[in-house]
Amino acid sequence: MKALVIDVSKCNGCYNCQIACKDEHVGNDWSPYARPQPLTGHFWIKVADIVRGTFPKVKVAYIHDICQHCADAPCMPACKGQAIVRRDDGIVLIEPDKCRGDRNCVAACPYGVIYFNENLNTAQKCTFCAHLLDKGAREPRCVGVCPTGALTFGEEEELKTLIDRAEVIEPAGLSTKPRVYYVALPKRFVAGAVYDPAEDECIEEAVVTITDLKDGTKFTTSTDDFGDFWFEGLKVGEYSLTVKKDGFKPHRIESVGTEQDINLGDIALRREKE
Repeated sequence: MKALVIDVSKCNGCYNCQIACKDEHVGNDWSPYARPQPLTGHFWIKVADIVRGTFPKVKVAYIHDICQHCADAPCMPACKGQAIVRRDDGIVLIEPDKCRGDRNCVAACPYGVIYFNENLNTAQKCTFCAHLLDKGAREPRCVGVCPTGALTFGEEEELKTLIDRAEVIEPAGLSTKPRVYYVALPKRFVAGAVYDPAEDECIEEAVVTITDLKDGTKFTTSTDDFGDFWFEGLKVGEYSLTVKKDGFKPHRIESVGTEQDINLGDIALRREKE
């Protein structure tokens, strides 16, 4: 079965994949795989930049929205005209000659990646460039133009090493069994900076510990030359945080929620003699 692995940590937001998809499909009729993609309004692969945190503790992640070619695709039973098919290699296609334009599949897709072409009265989406694969190409256009190697395409068995450290995105309550896998999807981070208010200086090598209030799991790090610290890859939940440094009074924050990425700002440590 064909699969796509996207390593989020390698994507630099160049948008080459998105542009290449347009170049391949806009104005080109690849029937019976797909009719021409409109110049505007459709993104069969779309790069969304996710800004995380607040100044000055900010990170950007690039997430790719694309048809997941689900093994249990909700769009298939929703199509009354039976225009959506799954090939033997796992690729899910909307056959343009069979689509009646009822748009049920658009509403049924939990990923929001099926578009409707008003001019052609047909639903459309990513095809994994099946028209190229069937002519001997090794990969879709979006994969071939990625300069950082963030996109990898092939047989699931051949990609096992990557897939083993990847995860899928499934909407709550659904088991769609997607064949698009994501490596290094961003989790939550907690960051801050520690300083000495008496001297108005950053404090290096302060020991910072964050504790999951639900299961007691602890993570520890030290502040850098600028007094900064980061905890990444955290689950959504409630944590406590302590900061310790010899010669200073410990500082504790009882509750830090990670419903979103958190910048705690500047944390003052008071000297023991104060």
